[in-house]
Amino acid sequence: MISILMASYNGAPYIAAQIDSILRQTQQDFMLYICDDCSDDGTWEIVQDYAKQYPKQIAAWQNRQNSSSAKHNFFKMMTEHPDEYVMLCDQDDVWHPDKVEKTLLAMKKAEEEYGKETPLLVHTDLTVVDSDLKVLDPSYRHVVNGNWQRTALCYELAQNTVTGCTVLYNRALGGFLQHEPTFFVMHDWWLALVASAFGRIVFLDEATMLYRQHGDNAVGAKFVRSPRYLLRRLLDIKEYRKEMVETFLQSESFYNEFRNDLSFEQQALTAGYGQLSSAGWLRRRWFQIKSRTVKYGAMKKIAGFLFG
Repeated sequence: MISILMASYNGAPYIAAQIDSILRQTQQDFMLYICDDCSDDGTWEIVQDYAKQYPKQIAAWQNRQNSSSAKHNFFKMMTEHPDEYVMLCDQDDVWHPDKVEKTLLAMKKAEEEYGKETPLLVHTDLTVVDSDLKVLDPSYRHVVNGNWQRTALCYELAQNTVTGCTVLYNRALGGFLQHEPTFFVMHDWWLALVASAFGRIVFLDEATMLYRQHGDNAVGAKFVRSPRYLLRRLLDIKEYRKEMVETFLQSESFYNEFRNDLSFEQQALTAGYGQLSSAGWLRRRWFQIKSRTVKYGAMKKIAGFLFG
């Protein structure tokens, strides 16, 4: 049985299409769990209707108060579902009919290679579409100029390679999710750190869903190759530095959470990177070069060197 976790909040225009796409999956051995974060636009009513129609495949409940962010809603659900296999699901996308089947097959192959006791995370590419599902780019990896082979912990500390809405992870990884960390940038980034440190990250180089962009995405696809994006990043140095500091704080939180489980080298890496928030420019640059905690791509490396 696969547990699919959906965190919903004010997604009335799109959530029905997403739920329908899940119900049409070729692999039907799943349960969809929907936790609504106090929506006030009719989303909860839509979710309740689906739960009543499909009680054997959909379970739904609503938080008593808004969690303030999808990442908190997701993490709460993740700690409550240490199940054999867990998939994460955004409310506004559309899954290809064979998404569950293909992702599970990749997981099974990984378990054969590394063992079921190994924490494993499988993620895939996405097709980027607009609010009406018109294709903007067939590959999210191309849009963000990503290199999903960079799964070593040093790389994941500086740059997340995992897109949460494509993720499937196993029980061995879920066992590391006992409670919400003191600080984390995004729930999928935390999953990537856990899988990188203690297990394996597996990338299925195939788009398994339509990643809808509509202006209200919690994160969304950033077209990093566009001149507009590059200019905005160069002009907004303060925001770039804020994002860098958040990676330092997340590393510190990760070290504090798992220091007894990390190897000596991993302890030195996560503790050292976490201390960079209070370090001077020269020390930050030296540590990042020495530890390879740098982002992928020439422009990102330059920006990190100058402004990070």
